[in-house]
Amino acid sequence: MTITDATDITAQPTDAERFQHILEVQRAAYLRDGAPSLEARRRDLSRFKAALIARRGDIEEAINADFGHRSRHETALMEIVGVVQGIDYLHRNLRRFMRPTHRHIELLLRFGSNRIEYQPLGVVGVISPWNYPVNLSLMPVVTAIAAGNRVMLKPSKLTPATNAVLASMLSELFPPEQVTMVSGDGSAFSSLPFDHLVFTGSTEVGRAVMKAASDHLVPVTLELGGKSPTIVAKGHVRDQAVSDIVFGKLLSGGQTCIAPDYALVHESEIDAFIAAYDRLVKDAYPDGPTSDDYTSIIDDKQYKILTGLIEDARAHGARIIEVGHRPGDAARRPHTLAPTVVLGVTDDMRIAHEEIFGPILPIFGYRDIDDAIDYVNARPRPLALYYFGDNGPELRKVLDRTTSGNVTVNGTIMHVAQDDLPFGGVGASGMGKYHGIEGFRTLSHPKGIYVQGRWNATRMLYAPFSKRTEALLNFFLR
Repeated sequence: MTITDATDITAQPTDAERFQHILEVQRAAYLRDGAPSLEARRRDLSRFKAALIARRGDIEEAINADFGHRSRHETALMEIVGVVQGIDYLHRNLRRFMRPTHRHIELLLRFGSNRIEYQPLGVVGVISPWNYPVNLSLMPVVTAIAAGNRVMLKPSKLTPATNAVLASMLSELFPPEQVTMVSGDGSAFSSLPFDHLVFTGSTEVGRAVMKAASDHLVPVTLELGGKSPTIVAKGHVRDQAVSDIVFGKLLSGGQTCIAPDYALVHESEIDAFIAAYDRLVKDAYPDGPTSDDYTSIIDDKQYKILTGLIEDARAHGARIIEVGHRPGDAARRPHTLAPTVVLGVTDDMRIAHEEIFGPILPIFGYRDIDDAIDYVNARPRPLALYYFGDNGPELRKVLDRTTSGNVTVNGTIMHVAQDDLPFGGVGASGMGKYHGIEGFRTLSHPKGIYVQGRWNATRMLYAPFSKRTEALLNFFLR
C-alpha cells in the first residue's frame, strides 16, 4: 500500500460534505414521504413537549454549567416555559393554519375558484445563538415541524453542555432524516442549499449568513438584535416602571437580544430614575452580583468585551455608577459583572453604537418626546422598543414615528411571550418573522391554485381576434 492510499483510507469527510449528505438524506425523505398529516404533526409536537418537560432538570444544570452561573428559575421561565407554550399554541391552532384559504375571483372567471394551500418547504436550516440556547434553538425547530418540514439544527459551540442534552433528546425523538443536530463550520452550514434558513445572532454574522445563503437563493429569516431603546415619559419614573426595566435589563445578566439597551429619561428626572433603579436592583438581588438569581456572563471573552465598553466610555468622560448591593462582590464569581449605569454617553464612545448584551444601562436625558423620538430615529431600527407612560398622544406619536421589530408598552421583554404575535426585526435588526401564524407561513409555501370552471369568459379572448374581442378589451379598460 502506498502512502497516498493510506491517506485516502483515513481521510474524514469535511463539514461541508457531511452537512451536504445529511441535507440530501432529508430532502430525499421529504420527496419520498410527502407532507406529514395534521395528526402526525400534532403527535410530534406532543412528544416534543413531553420530552422537554422531562428534561427540565438536565437543561437547568447544563445551562448553569455553560454560563458558569445562571438562575435555574430564569432558565425554566425563558427557555422551557417559552418553548412549551409555543408548542401548545401551534398544536391548538395547527388545523386552522393548515386549512386552505379561499381568495377572490374576478367576475368573468366566477365559475372557477381560487385557493391557497400551505405546503411544507422541504428542509429548513436553523442556526441558533448561545444566549438562550434552548428557546432560540427549539422554537424555530418546532415551528418548522408544525409546518411539515425536515430540520437541520446547528447551535452555538459556546454551550456544549446544553447541546449535549438537546442532541440526546432530538435523537431519541426523531430519526435523522427528519430532525438532525450538527456541529461544525458555520460558514459551510449557511452555504447549504436549504429551502429556508433561520439565523439568530449578531448583525455582523447575519450579513455573512445572508451572503452565503444567496449563492443558492436560499430565503432567510434573520433575528439580529440591536440597541433597543426604553422611553420613560415625563412623570413616569415610578417603581412599577423602573422595576420592569430592572427585570428586562438584568434578565440573564443582560444577555438578551431584546433587553432594554439604553433608557431615555426626561432630563429633570434622571437622578430620581437612578435612585429608583439602584433601590430596585437591591430588591431583586439582595445578595448582590453573587445572588443565586443573578446570571454570569457566558465566558471571559464576552466579559472582556463588556468591560472594554465601560473603560472606553470612562476614558471619554462618561460617569460609571455600579448599583445594587455590594457590586464589588462580582469579582468573587468568574466573569460576573455588577449592574452598572452609565451617564454622559457621547457619540464618540463605543457604547453609544454597539449592542451591549450585558448588565450595563446607559441613560440619556431628553427635553421633550420629539427629542427622544429623534434620538431613536437617528440610529438603526431596533429589534424592540419599550415605552412607559399613559395611553395618550405621546404614546401614539412614539408608535407612529418610530419603527422597531416589536413594542411593549409599560413593560419589557414580554412581547416575545405572546405566541399569537409575530416576532422579528426590521432593517438592521433583522428580516422575516416567526411565532404566530406568521411563523407557520414563513416556513410554508403558499401555493396558489386556480381551478378553471367549465364555462370561462376568457375563452372569448382566444385567437382569432374579432370585434367582440375589441369590445371586451374596451370593457376591461373602461
